[in-house]
Amino acid sequence: MSSHTPRFEGSYLGDATRLPDDAIMECKICWSVYDPAEGCVVWQVPPHTPFASLPDYWRCPTCDGAKDQFMVVSASTMPSAVGAEVPATPATPLHRDGAHSMEQSPASRFAQTLEGVFADIYASKMRGLPFVNEALNVKAVGFCTFEEQLVGALLTPWFMNLIVVPSVGADWSGVVSGSKKLLDFPSGSYEFTAALRDGGAEALPGYWACSLFSPVFNFTTMLQATDTAQAAVRGLLDPALNPQPVAVQAEQPTPEPAMGRRSLLVGPSARQAGV
Repeated sequence: MSSHTPRFEGSYLGDATRLPDDAIMECKICWSVYDPAEGCVVWQVPPHTPFASLPDYWRCPTCDGAKDQFMVVSASTMPSAVGAEVPATPATPLHRDGAHSMEQSPASRFAQTLEGVFADIYASKMRGLPFVNEALNVKAVGFCTFEEQLVGALLTPWFMNLIVVPSVGADWSGVVSGSKKLLDFPSGSYEFTAALRDGGAEALPGYWACSLFSPVFNFTTMLQATDTAQAAVRGLLDPALNPQPVAVQAEQPTPEPAMGRRSLLVGPSARQAGV
């Protein structure tokens, strides 16, 4: 890596006061961007809030990474390393292997498309309906790759679902929208419903959805709902939540999943709140 490209963990040396107010930051874990001009809807941070002014408890709204996991994307004056003079040149986003690229990961691309589709649905068809919680917004949460599939959660003002996108090349020729299927994860087996959307070039690919909450009136803030969605994704991939040892589960027929199993995914805080 060039000494003129201060893009590494602690790229502002753990001292946010070194950052100019217009510094655009990027999470090195999931590549989510914090732009001070836009603020952060998830944490209800208003626009024009510098990264240095974010509260200490603020974390990446996508992967829950800490503030010190963010790197500088661009700024009017880039922070320099200790004892070194670094020219004030904008940095180019990097892949994990250090290559310069603006390309997003497949999980990030799908999450962005998913948000866009359902934000349009919300704006054009859902606002004002009695089963919509207007305190919430549309957010794709925690999307990552698991066994060549994309896994995450979709939060909207009217539902929260786990989402699974099959691996590239998976055969969907015999899948009918609305059909059911058990999908296996480290925490157990869950029933998902096929969702195939019609549309043009911007249409979503087919995916599987597992309902967590519908409606979502028990959530009073976007932060509460997002935390629950994030916990559900983590729980889905946590083998410690599996009620059976892996070897025993493999020898027996897969049981029909109990609806109460989903309470394991969202954690005790959501259950105590009556969610």
